[in-house]
Amino acid sequence: MTTTAAPIAAASAPPGPPDARADSRAAGRGSVLGRLLRRPAGLASVLVLSIIVLLAILAPWIAPHDPNEVILSQARALPSAEHWLGGDTTGRDVFSRLLVGARITLWGALVAILTSLVIGLPSGLAAGYFGGVTDRVGMWVSDALQSVPGMVILLIVGANTGNDLTILMVTIGVFMSPGYFRLTRSIVLAVRGEMYIDAAQVSGLSDLRIMRRHVVRQVVAPIVIQSALTAGLAMGMQAGLQFLGIGGGTTPGWGAAMNEGFKVMRTDPLLLLWPSIALGVSIAAFAVLGSTLGDVINAKAPVLTRRQRRRIEAENAAAGPAPRTTTTGSISVAAVDSAVRLENLRVAYETPNGEVEVVHGITLDVAPGEVLGIVGESGSGKSQTVFSILDLLPQTGYYTADAIWVGGEDVTTLPRRDRARLLGHEIGYIPQEPMSNLDPSYTIGYQLIEPLRAVHGMQRAEARERALAMLDRVGIVEPERVMRSYPHELSGGMAQRVLIAGAIAGKPSVLVADEPTTALDVTVQAEVLELLRELQQEYGMALVIVTHNFGVVADICDRVVVMRSGAIVEIDDVGPIFTHPENDYTRELIAASLDGAASRGELDLAERRAELDRKDQA
Repeated sequence: MTTTAAPIAAASAPPGPPDARADSRAAGRGSVLGRLLRRPAGLASVLVLSIIVLLAILAPWIAPHDPNEVILSQARALPSAEHWLGGDTTGRDVFSRLLVGARITLWGALVAILTSLVIGLPSGLAAGYFGGVTDRVGMWVSDALQSVPGMVILLIVGANTGNDLTILMVTIGVFMSPGYFRLTRSIVLAVRGEMYIDAAQVSGLSDLRIMRRHVVRQVVAPIVIQSALTAGLAMGMQAGLQFLGIGGGTTPGWGAAMNEGFKVMRTDPLLLLWPSIALGVSIAAFAVLGSTLGDVINAKAPVLTRRQRRRIEAENAAAGPAPRTTTTGSISVAAVDSAVRLENLRVAYETPNGEVEVVHGITLDVAPGEVLGIVGESGSGKSQTVFSILDLLPQTGYYTADAIWVGGEDVTTLPRRDRARLLGHEIGYIPQEPMSNLDPSYTIGYQLIEPLRAVHGMQRAEARERALAMLDRVGIVEPERVMRSYPHELSGGMAQRVLIAGAIAGKPSVLVADEPTTALDVTVQAEVLELLRELQQEYGMALVIVTHNFGVVADICDRVVVMRSGAIVEIDDVGPIFTHPENDYTRELIAASLDGAASRGELDLAERRAELDRKDQA
């Protein structure tokens, strides 16, 4: 098969830098605080809490009256210029008491959080890192604390300490520590199994140093989020105790003020309203802060809504043409006759430092029944290209293209729902790393049958028969037994064959295989490639195979697309690519993959096949 159309742009032209047009949102994205403040909810919560904390700190100096001064003439007085929020039942200034009460309420929340941290964080670290007896004892203590009736203990502590607020909040912190313990333990358990922890141990680092340098860093962000949420809970519990008269009924805390206002709610509802607003706003601000912090810290990059994407496109259009508008690649057949065709495809991601383009305007196509190999080093844009075909880019990424043709139809004009219907019908997909792409909670049979029922509308018996036939076709011995098995009961090669069976069960016209042999040993790789070749010829599918190995290209492909840094540097039939590659990068890849390899014989066959094709066309 030969390439009949002229290249869109010189294939050897090096890819230029990504579009450098300014993105007004890119500045200062590196810090968590900066990203938090750019969110309306985060900015509002930070402002509210900052004002509350500042007022609490300055309360002794800015309070207009002594919070305990009794002025009988101001008893239950309405708000006035002298007493902004009026007077309480004994004539004390409500505004001054709320200011001083903020100090007491925030102090109590701080004591509870620090107590929880001191108990829960180290114990969670030890339980998750050392496991065994340490973990079992820690879990037993945590379960015991959660099973104890906390209110009963608080009543006992209050009665025996003279309702000392600090001691009561320490007690509350003890009962809240299991939350920190379990959160820390779960994170450390996940980190403990990482290879870099084993490497640190092998290098001779002590357990204490490993936890301090490698493990604690993973815990900091979730603990900050947990503390923001816990602060609001601690404030609510403290106010509840004071409302019940525990923790100093005469102390000018918000809970005590609510207790006093509740007694005269029918005649003077404002006395209950003011402390309720103060407490409610503070708890809500902490809750919003914790939720927003979770979104900011856990999100590796901002997720764009459709409205935001349209706004970016409008801004870029208003800014004029981009500095680099050329595309790379070539086409071989008319658009309506192609199985897949990409025209000027660009893929970009939103990152904390702004928009980054990873695929820079490529054009390529695949004819029906053709095997196209997309080859390049890691990070060259191979997988991003096929994810664009499948419309499976992560939420932080998006593509633009003049057109994407699948089965002779431009799918960029289709609604997203109609585009999704192509998956499983027109397009099949074989991912890499088979074990991570099978759900360990379900049997192989369930994972093969359910898509056939949901996507193709088959009855259970028909879907089961199709699944068994596909397993048998891909070379699975005892398909009935495999259907009853779970993924962990299969070898890597069998799991990959199961994924292939699932991909072809819908009899697609295009099969996309993304590094289908990377996670397999050499002998199994050869078997899988042979199976893909047989299936492609048997069903007449177009096959797009992504790989970094030119040996795979020589073994199965008709044409080759060589990618580097998000652009196509060369595209041609297999024979010419191997006999006289035009680009230095292509020559380096071939030398790295096939130097001295026995599969050179495949290259001769490919070259002879290409020569016969050229003679037939002549």
